[in-house]
Amino acid sequence: MSYLSNAAEAMAAVARGITDDQLANKTPCAEYDVRGLVNHLLFWGPSLAGGGRKESVPQPAGTESDVDLTADDWRRSLLALLDDITASWAPPSAWEGETTMGTPHPLPAPVLGEMIVGELVVHGWDLAVATGQQLELPADLLAHLHDTVSAGVEQGRQMGMYGPEVAVPADAPTLDRILGLTGRDPAWA
Repeated sequence: MSYLSNAAEAMAAVARGITDDQLANKTPCAEYDVRGLVNHLLFWGPSLAGGGRKESVPQPAGTESDVDLTADDWRRSLLALLDDITASWAPPSAWEGETTMGTPHPLPAPVLGEMIVGELVVHGWDLAVATGQQLELPADLLAHLHDTVSAGVEQGRQMGMYGPEVAVPADAPTLDRILGLTGRDPAWA
């Protein structure tokens, strides 16, 4: 689905612009600095890619903080992971039936695919603003994502994926309204 590839491409552009000295920068995602957010993406990403292939990729042993960014070229690893996620979700069959993200509970494939689009956009924005960059996304992707986030926001909060809504004017840019729904302050600096 092109929305997923657009979101992955936008995050990849941001990743290419992050310098190693920015890994300690704070992000709008309160639990993570840039290093921690990259760890989060590298930890969960293989399961998300496996979901597109209908493969159950077990979560790695340990925790997100066990990902050692000094042992590998983190940027190359993140870019390869984004390519893998995009490739695994490219076939129409990836969006059919049920799949899993390494857990015993299957989800409808379109639900997981849309969750991934949201994760790539929101965490792409987190990384962009934490490192002084802009996340460039097509208007049709943002309109689509706003609709999907709006439809599932309460479930997302119950699952712990989103924080309390941040009030954003109704005429704010679409990305700002998405961020507010997910508990992010679009004016974060």
